[in-house]
Amino acid sequence: MPAQQSTPENLKTFVPYKEKKGEKYMNEDQKEHFRQILLSWKAELMEEVDRTVSHMKDEAANFPDPADRATQEEEFSLELRTRDRERKLIKKIDSTLNLIDEDDYGFCDTCGVDIGIKRLEARPTATLCIDCKTLDEIKERQERG
Repeated sequence: MPAQQSTPENLKTFVPYKEKKGEKYMNEDQKEHFRQILLSWKAELMEEVDRTVSHMKDEAANFPDPADRATQEEEFSLELRTRDRERKLIKKIDSTLNLIDEDDYGFCDTCGVDIGIKRLEARPTATLCIDCKTLDEIKERQERG
């Protein structure tokens, strides 16, 4: 099952891109809009990583009670798993930023059609159009039984 993609707080309040009549898909304004979304998201994820490191340093204690130690270890383990997912997401964001730089962003990897502004705003790292993604998910469900 794919990891859930989290959306940082500052991206939940971003201003949606308003397309102008006759505007070319993935023009410079649109690419800049998505570049800023991705950079903001990455910055917030990096801040979260820094907070985790500080928290683990500050909170690390050698509790004499085994139950307290186990609780802290489980908390740290959960935090590290979350950070690992975010680390993978940062790599995906970097890869997506490269696609923007190479003028290859916003087009479906499978069929080549426009992914669409609204879909990309909902999931800026999307590489499949909604139709191909739906087919992909149906195939995945069939394979799992």
